[in-house]
Amino acid sequence: MEPRLLALFLMAFSLPGFVQCLVRHYNFRVVMANTTKLCSTKSFVTANGQFPGPTLYAREDDTVIVRVINHVNENVTIHWHGIKQFRTGWSDGPAYVTQCPIQPGQSYVYNFTITGQRGTLLWHAHVTWLRATVHGAIVILPKQGTPYPFPKPDKEKIIVLGEWWKSDVEAVLQESTKSGFPPNISDAHTINGHPGPVPGCSSQGGYTLHVESGKTYLLRIVNAAMNDELFFKIGGHKLIIVEADASYVKPFEIDTIFLSPGQTTNALLTANQDVGKYSIAVTPFMDAPILFDNLTAIGTLRYKGTPPYPKTILTSIPPLNATSLTYNFIDSLRSLNSNEYPAKVPLTIDHSLFFTISVGVNPCDTCLNGTKLVSDINNISFVMPTIALLQAHYFDIKGVFTDDFPANPPIFFNYTGTQPANIQTNNGTKVYRLAFNSTVQVILQGTAMIAPENHPLHLHGFNFFVVGTGLGNFDPEKDPKSFNLVDPVERNTVGVPNGGWVAIRFRANNPGVWFMHCHLEVHTTWGLKMAFLVDNGEGPPQSLLPPPYDLPEC
Repeated sequence: MEPRLLALFLMAFSLPGFVQCLVRHYNFRVVMANTTKLCSTKSFVTANGQFPGPTLYAREDDTVIVRVINHVNENVTIHWHGIKQFRTGWSDGPAYVTQCPIQPGQSYVYNFTITGQRGTLLWHAHVTWLRATVHGAIVILPKQGTPYPFPKPDKEKIIVLGEWWKSDVEAVLQESTKSGFPPNISDAHTINGHPGPVPGCSSQGGYTLHVESGKTYLLRIVNAAMNDELFFKIGGHKLIIVEADASYVKPFEIDTIFLSPGQTTNALLTANQDVGKYSIAVTPFMDAPILFDNLTAIGTLRYKGTPPYPKTILTSIPPLNATSLTYNFIDSLRSLNSNEYPAKVPLTIDHSLFFTISVGVNPCDTCLNGTKLVSDINNISFVMPTIALLQAHYFDIKGVFTDDFPANPPIFFNYTGTQPANIQTNNGTKVYRLAFNSTVQVILQGTAMIAPENHPLHLHGFNFFVVGTGLGNFDPEKDPKSFNLVDPVERNTVGVPNGGWVAIRFRANNPGVWFMHCHLEVHTTWGLKMAFLVDNGEGPPQSLLPPPYDLPEC
């Protein structure tokens, strides 16, 4: 190399900004694997043969490149849940929303930069029900030289919570679709892939968290379950919450963590109890009269120096309908809102939307009873297209979607009281259009239609601020007066409470098409989903990048 060019090259690498921002390369091979859990052996889809899949590590401002190669006979996509994907919607991952699936034998390169985020997120398959086993954690470290805004832990541990079916989950989905009834519930919950002892299979091993006396551990906890909201407890120990959905929060101490599917949290655990063995319990939350997996996943926390065969110090198991525990955790979450990490809550609103969340019944000629259960937002059960929405938007392909998703429900009724006699929904592929940089408020209103329950709603492409929540019907005159516009928690997934509502705000500063859906996979399958279309702003810095050369074809 010419000496002058070599000097410039070395100078560039000596600049702090250049050194701090790295390009991280990963290869995910989607392959089949065999395992025995619950005393039953099955073959299932994995990333790199692992369950949970490999952890993706990066720092804030790093660029991440993941080549996904599909070696199974199923279509595959990967969603980087919670990554904002600024201008890189082609790498977001939901099938038929931002891309067509990666077909068997094909590959696709996801390429995105992590901007303004640090903490723990997750990645998972985003087509049919493959995310049951194709998922893993994303660890986003602060920039080099930037400390955590809390005491530095001695070690960090990743804990991924999930669900396990003895059956093939795709077969479970197909049977449900054929019958029109809800799918079979899972057979167990898991901690890092381990269910622990369950009735009828006591030999099944559990997860063990090894600790040393006096040391502090940062637990990066992910709820990757398909359909269950979960409590997490460790016998005899308190936890200090410091982050939720890769956003720092004001630290608070608690003994029971509550996570909906898709949510994450970071918690500090100090090993300050007597040397011994303590139980870890992962239990479901359900305050509605519907079927769910009510088994507790049991793991252990074991101190270094614990003698063989110690007595396990147990933890109390929260009641299945412990609504007060969920409120206690959720209400304690507040954004850090410091000079370094301000809470930039939109104070003026351009789009004020009111979305009702319901379950209905539609005709089905092929189903057993001639009907099928569906879900909807504002009485629209979303129909997935056969061409990706982002592709149709970018190339102006007509007839794929319409941009008339309703800002309000078609009729107003007592949402949490007596329901309308007609519980049939409309089908449609509709998006709600937003101008670049416009501000949005969405009231997510639960209803008492058929089976009221919590609904964790996930928004792709953005974080949002949870400015208010309450029980009953939202009151547009009274309830906004109590909104928290100072330090509300910033999230990408929020639970709409059973018989209640939640208010979120965000700024539409990311051009593209962005999915919003229930993260209970059963409800997403039934149509509880929609999409926002955010137009380009002014010039290339505010415009969607062109699609990559290897964008999968439908």
